[in-house]
Amino acid sequence: MFCDGAANRKTRKYTALNAFCYHDTEPMNSDANRKDLFLRACRFEPVERVPVWIMRQAGRYLPEYQAVRKNHTFLQICKTPEVAAEVSLQPFRVLGVDAIIVFSDILIVAEAMGLALDVPDSGPVLSNPIRDLAAVRRLHDFDPERETGFVGDAIRAIGKAAGPDVPIIGFAAAPWTLACYMIEGQTRGDISLAKRMLHNEPEIVRELLHRIARATANYLRSQIAAGASVIQLFDTWAGELSSAEYHAFELPATKLVYELLGHPEVPKILFAKGSGRLLESLAQSGADVLSVDWNTDLSSARRTLGRKVALQGNVDPAILLGDEAGVRQAAQAAVEKTGGLGHILNLGHGILPKTPVANAKAFVEAGQAARILAAERA
Repeated sequence: MFCDGAANRKTRKYTALNAFCYHDTEPMNSDANRKDLFLRACRFEPVERVPVWIMRQAGRYLPEYQAVRKNHTFLQICKTPEVAAEVSLQPFRVLGVDAIIVFSDILIVAEAMGLALDVPDSGPVLSNPIRDLAAVRRLHDFDPERETGFVGDAIRAIGKAAGPDVPIIGFAAAPWTLACYMIEGQTRGDISLAKRMLHNEPEIVRELLHRIARATANYLRSQIAAGASVIQLFDTWAGELSSAEYHAFELPATKLVYELLGHPEVPKILFAKGSGRLLESLAQSGADVLSVDWNTDLSSARRTLGRKVALQGNVDPAILLGDEAGVRQAAQAAVEKTGGLGHILNLGHGILPKTPVANAKAFVEAGQAARILAAERA
């Protein structure tokens, strides 16, 4: 239940997980320490307002990014720390988001493990994909400081530019999603080769997932050492697994990443596309925050999960292609579904390339304007 004025405060009843008020005035220290705000939201602690950021927030919808892209390939941006840092900082400067995610790619780990990577405009390609157990066993562990040190250097550059009060998000692919790319070589919405291997040669997939999990944990530790204060796993293909398959393959691998990662002080976000039916399983992964797509109702997710984990999301990115009033309404509605507690406002997937910058700004502003007045009361 939400308060809309002092006159209603005495007559409205407060119920658990749904007892917050919003107003138009500025809260104390609303932007003084975005990192503290973000971390408290991840931990389900009281906040003045919801933090807001946008998946794929550094990208083609921004003219500033397009200007950089004219002179650099995608991989050149990823592997040139000062350029990656500049691109990462652009949405912070333009939109005023509450967190900066380092500009990189989930397939950097696959390349470091031994698969040749190219990222043309048509999409990423791994030219020597996994086809058998021998190929899995040719993969190697790698030293993140030596082989992917450009990511850590970019994070350090972001931290130097943004200062200590802005959270930096490090990220990687979840094991099943990276395995799909490594098996398919490229994906255009079809992971039939990966599913066939999972069904016909499950031990190959299990060994591949185990190797990926170990490498991913090391990779994320290096990002934390460089200054990342939050990490996120992207599980784009989790929704292609049945509940039984998720429990047998991906859940143990994801849990292994978090167990090997350590750093309990660093919140862990798990984004699993198309996996609303797996919410309770995802909550067993060790993630502190579940980022859900727009097909999952936030109110229902909160009822299902209670205070086990915080939530991130989940406005449909296509709404940002419409009018500004609709964007603001969608952002406010998303916050109202959680009451703003244990919630990081975001989209339900990455921002679309044709999104007007003004609408992206409106989304961030509307989320930040949904001020929380009252703490949860029984």
